[in-house]
Amino acid sequence: MIRRNALILLLAAAVLPLWGNSADLEKYEKALLASPDDLRTGNDYRQAVIKAKEYDRCIAFFEKLTAANPDASNAFLNFGFAYVDKIPDAGSITQVILANTALAHFTKSIEIQPSWIALYTRGNSYLYWPKIFGRAHLGVADLEKAMEMQRKDSVKSYHIRSYISLGDGYWKMDDIEKARAIWQEGAKHFPSDAQLKARLSREGDELKEYIDDVLDPNKRVNTDLHELWEAR
Repeated sequence: MIRRNALILLLAAAVLPLWGNSADLEKYEKALLASPDDLRTGNDYRQAVIKAKEYDRCIAFFEKLTAANPDASNAFLNFGFAYVDKIPDAGSITQVILANTALAHFTKSIEIQPSWIALYTRGNSYLYWPKIFGRAHLGVADLEKAMEMQRKDSVKSYHIRSYISLGDGYWKMDDIEKARAIWQEGAKHFPSDAQLKARLSREGDELKEYIDDVLDPNKRVNTDLHELWEAR
């Protein structure tokens, strides 16, 4: 009897989170229908989706949301992220399709409102493509625009992302000198950052191995944007 009760409790523990996840997703969806351009709610919705692995539900929701709200730049940004979130769980061919679709939605977001986060996001996304596709220069162009915007602003904790990614972009374009200059500039603002230290302490094949590992499309990209509103 004790073993049976224990088994029932284990099964309940496995099922209850699924019910909770479904309720959470519905809560976020209702909030987004009321405020489609709410970047934070859209972000929190996607993080709940990742936990529930309800990627297709999320994509379908944002497809309808953006169709009904074609001027909601943040909705398109989260729509693109929804595709990025699905990439690690997809096959290699599907990954390419998902990545291309994500870029299209990031582009739409930029066309509506060229914000720092939208430019950084599209620029960084280009860097995950293998060199053979020749997209690194497109990423660098976006990241330079994001960098120009942040240099006019007070330093925020999330600005470290641009220094890392822009340097990586120049590295992928084989401009090692420029890459190091960007990382060194970032290190002046963020001297304790481990990612910058890792890049600046490596050269040649060791640096290549490190960056290739960071930009591995099979690894989940952290698309949680909470740092934007928690930044100091």
